[in-house]
Amino acid sequence: MKLKTGDEVLVLRGKDKGKKGKIDRVFGRRQEILVAGINIYKKHVKKSKKTPGGIMELFRPLPVSKVALVCPKCNLATKVQIASADNKKIRICKKCKQQI
Repeated sequence: MKLKTGDEVLVLRGKDKGKKGKIDRVFGRRQEILVAGINIYKKHVKKSKKTPGGIMELFRPLPVSKVALVCPKCNLATKVQIASADNKKIRICKKCKQQI
């Protein structure tokens, strides 16, 4: 996967289209990411001994195909190119050709 924890992404589809946020967690096998403040759902919880009850906010993961990486150098949504330098894989912005 070309996205990593801490990257800034732009949502391309869905109810949060156009919003930006930082990646909190990456689920590699499921090809999903968790972004803080985006894709929030509300869940009604019944009062019990463990929980006070009420309405809770849940952050649900987004599919990787619905977000685009925002380049920190040019501040534009871009695709990522993988290149190798000194036997290491590096990520390169397709728009400004700088290392991410």
